[in-house]
Amino acid sequence: MCSLPIMQAQDWLQVQPLHLAEATVGPSPLPASQPLQASHRFRTLLVLSGNGPAVDLPETCLTWLVQQFNNASELILIGNVCESLAATGVLDERMVACHWSQYERLKTAYSRVNWSQQLYCQEPLGDSKPCLMTCAGGGATADVLLAWLLSHGYAQLAAEVTEWLLLERGRSADAVQRIPLQARLGNRQPKLTEAVTLMESNLDEPLSSDDLAGLVGLSRRHLERLFKRHLDTVPSRFYLQLRLDKARQLLRDTDMSIVEVSMAAGFSSASHFSTTYRSHFSITPRQERGRSTSVEMGNNLPNLVALQSRLD
Repeated sequence: MCSLPIMQAQDWLQVQPLHLAEATVGPSPLPASQPLQASHRFRTLLVLSGNGPAVDLPETCLTWLVQQFNNASELILIGNVCESLAATGVLDERMVACHWSQYERLKTAYSRVNWSQQLYCQEPLGDSKPCLMTCAGGGATADVLLAWLLSHGYAQLAAEVTEWLLLERGRSADAVQRIPLQARLGNRQPKLTEAVTLMESNLDEPLSSDDLAGLVGLSRRHLERLFKRHLDTVPSRFYLQLRLDKARQLLRDTDMSIVEVSMAAGFSSASHFSTTYRSHFSITPRQERGRSTSVEMGNNLPNLVALQSRLD
């Protein structure tokens, strides 16, 4: 994002790439990368890494990161570098986003960290350190960087960057990662997976529980037992959650009217949709749309990029 022409034209932004062992090669509009130095002081530090299990970072790198954590007024961690820092204890009691595939493992390994499956997390660190932002990588990287621009009051710039990146909108922090049902159930429950797939394919015209059971070749009672045992809910409630999640996404990410959204989510009337939505999310569809903050329109070792606002 920092290499986009529109970002290069920002007088307030000064970017200094950093590297661990070797400088990055190839043409780039960014300044030449520098090795890590203890004397570095940055207003904002952005650390990029992969989203699988973390590798062992050199002790000098971890020490440097902890030092920057204690000195930087803002820290943006993307990917598995969060696990590396969690091992040092500096993220204890912090809300930290991680990839859904690593969530259970990280909860067990670093139980003092508040791991989250949100797309990204943003929380203040205190009076002297106003913000920690984390995300699991992938497409959420764009979302967290757009949120960073918004947090500094650059809404128009964030909208223009969104257009440069060919995105419709940036997603909000409380959006939850979509976890494939196959990852949750494995291959052990093909009938349950088939039922959920049918639900997802028929959100605008919901199927009855009897119809679902018949289509997957089970009795209604048997299907209800499968949902209860493996998903801790009943089919009707799970189906409603899918429809409301779809409605929430449409309210946040499209310009569809509330009536159109209600129809797309399988509700017979806008009033019934609004009542159900408010009961579920404690907010009306109109309020949901009004409060949305969305923007319209490697290798295993992390690459380190510092973003420093000009102080002059």
